[in-house]
Amino acid sequence: MITGTSSDVELRGRVEGRAAEILTPAALAFVASLQREFRAERARLLAARAERQVELDAGALPDFLPETREIREGDWRVAPVPAELQDRRVEITGPVDRKMVINALNSGARVFMADFEDANSPTWQNNVEGHVNLKDANERTISLDTGEKRYELGDDPAVLVVRPRGWHLPEKHALVDGEPVSASLFDFGLYVFHNRERPWFYIPKLENHREARLWNQVFDYAEDELGLERGSIKATVLIETVLAAFEMDEILYELRDHVAGLNAGRWDYLFSLIKKFRTRPDFVLPDRAQLTMTTPFMRAYTELLVKTCHRRGAHAMGGMAAFIPSRRDPEVNEIALAKVQEDKVREAGDGFDGTWVAHPDLVPVATEVFDHFLGERANQVDRQRDDVDVSASDLLNLTVDGGEITDEGLRTNVSVGVRYLESWLRGVGAAAIDNLMEDAATAEISRSQIWQWVNHGEITAQRAREVLDAELPEGGRFAEARQVFERVALADEFVEFLTLPAYDYLD
Repeated sequence: MITGTSSDVELRGRVEGRAAEILTPAALAFVASLQREFRAERARLLAARAERQVELDAGALPDFLPETREIREGDWRVAPVPAELQDRRVEITGPVDRKMVINALNSGARVFMADFEDANSPTWQNNVEGHVNLKDANERTISLDTGEKRYELGDDPAVLVVRPRGWHLPEKHALVDGEPVSASLFDFGLYVFHNRERPWFYIPKLENHREARLWNQVFDYAEDELGLERGSIKATVLIETVLAAFEMDEILYELRDHVAGLNAGRWDYLFSLIKKFRTRPDFVLPDRAQLTMTTPFMRAYTELLVKTCHRRGAHAMGGMAAFIPSRRDPEVNEIALAKVQEDKVREAGDGFDGTWVAHPDLVPVATEVFDHFLGERANQVDRQRDDVDVSASDLLNLTVDGGEITDEGLRTNVSVGVRYLESWLRGVGAAAIDNLMEDAATAEISRSQIWQWVNHGEITAQRAREVLDAELPEGGRFAEARQVFERVALADEFVEFLTLPAYDYLD
């Protein structure tokens, strides 16, 4: 039974229009109860992250945990998932704005991951209106009339899955007992409170199985408070940090009643490699363009993910195809679509049960590939990858044959990083840049590579600033974007997430 009142949450954002349908007294009381129940453990786990980073900075390397060997070697499987989540061959992702939600649900993809995290700039308006949009989508009433075109939900929309923000992020517009609510609990709490029939989620940025255990406790608590059967809430976990890659079995085990699968979050994974091993000169990575999915360490990570998932009866979901087709340049399209197809053929061949795309025009391309591999099957979970044997050294061998750090790579990182931040500060978290859909994860790679290169003497801070001077457009919020970019790319101390200082500039 939910206790408390809406007065338990102090709101520092406006509640007007349809926001009142989301920020109801009962919903806010539920969010407050989540915050009070789990804030202490969340704080402890975030402190443990910082302690672990100190160890890594001192030269420690991760390994598979000896204390959880029995879990890795045990014979257990996760609970089954609902029929609607069995076939996930193509999932489209994007922010929670109304037009995107409608177009994504109508795209022909099996699943739409509506994103409050990396593809969403967390303005108060974006967050609250996003919940309105998703509530309308679940009720099949969502529509939009722009004056030039009317958007309505089709007859066979994609299955809706929601990604809340990560454990590290606060929601500064909602306070409980004088402190900001966890953004994870705010996003999750409002969504599950208003959408109890299909409470399905993606969980980002986990670093270990103890953080997964906390999510499991949150799920159990929510089911008890909202009168849901145990295991009703289902979540797919993004393996997008290198530390989590060493604990995939353990993460599945902690969430075994609630987990649907794991996803290879490739861009944040690369960011994590740079961030976690930032002090090591032997781990300096070359240009982002050279960090493909065929590099040995990325192959090791993805093949281990498929093997682990299928052994436990869980879905293995592939990574993002971020290309945006151009209607003006067919030659660019031809080359890029061939690369997308090659990427999806590799994933399907490796045993992935589905994949991600960022644009509706890529849905048919990816669907054709997975249709060919799956045939009449909903997935290929039964395909075991006993041929895969990945060691800790395989995951940590960051050698890139022929890899180099170039001035072009520096310019690309500066250009993408600053342009994305400017878009984010304007409230647009998914930005079309150079025919790619960029989100916070790719901006993180851009700025962290520059920090790594400067701190290991590959380039100078002065050279980075010269490129900034040359690449920085005028107008918009580019002056502020530069301030943030220099803070997260050129400061002496590494900033854990660029969205934390950038958040101060919103609203």
